[in-house]
Amino acid sequence: MKLTGKTALISGAAGGIGRAIALAFAEAGAAVSCCDIDQAGAEETARLIERAGVRSIAQRCDVASENETLAGVAATRDAFGRLDILVSGAAPHDIGGSIVETTLADWQRVVDVNLTGSFLLCRAALPLMIAGGGGSIILIASQLGRVGSAGRAAYCATKGALIQLAKVMAIDHAAQNIRVNTLSPGAVETERLTRRYGSFEAARAVMAPKHLLGRLGQPPEIAAAAVFLASADASFVTGSDLLVDGGYTAI
Repeated sequence: MKLTGKTALISGAAGGIGRAIALAFAEAGAAVSCCDIDQAGAEETARLIERAGVRSIAQRCDVASENETLAGVAATRDAFGRLDILVSGAAPHDIGGSIVETTLADWQRVVDVNLTGSFLLCRAALPLMIAGGGGSIILIASQLGRVGSAGRAAYCATKGALIQLAKVMAIDHAAQNIRVNTLSPGAVETERLTRRYGSFEAARAVMAPKHLLGRLGQPPEIAAAAVFLASADASFVTGSDLLVDGGYTAI
């Protein structure tokens, strides 16, 4: 079990990729702190983990709030005494449209959660991770942090910024044994896709042909990559962006 004895905090753990990562970390032996603005969803993820015999807690956390990110890290420390792995995966639904069609409020919410939320969560977590001798930080970016997509200005801008943020943090904290990477999925079959396209069938029709493998990704496939980045198997990996995108960006 690659993560035995480790503690992980995961934002966006109520469902989708975040829940898959939480369950995969637990299967790999880590205690898991499940954070999400959807407290009921986070609690359900924690229940699934505990049924498997692994320790877990759940808490509401809006990562756009400095106070709530500090509280989330403090609760993790109080429950487990340490923090070794941080996954910043919270993301709001972003309304499509050109920048002319995007309201300031819609733009700001995406920036506040995707980018500022990762900044706040990392800033809250780093002192505890450093005190414990190091750790691994994984920011969930996207293939759209590398290439553009029509009507997704705020999303693409913030995901590209996360890739750069991870590089800078990797530089700043390498001497403290902190590895920082981004994980960039392609289109993955989660509730976010059904909200955008109406159904998985519609999402597959539009998005599957854009991937060389001719299909959408599955949450456990992204989770497996997160386990790798969190584990000692990735001990020589920092400042990198790991694409798990089915070949979306290859052409």
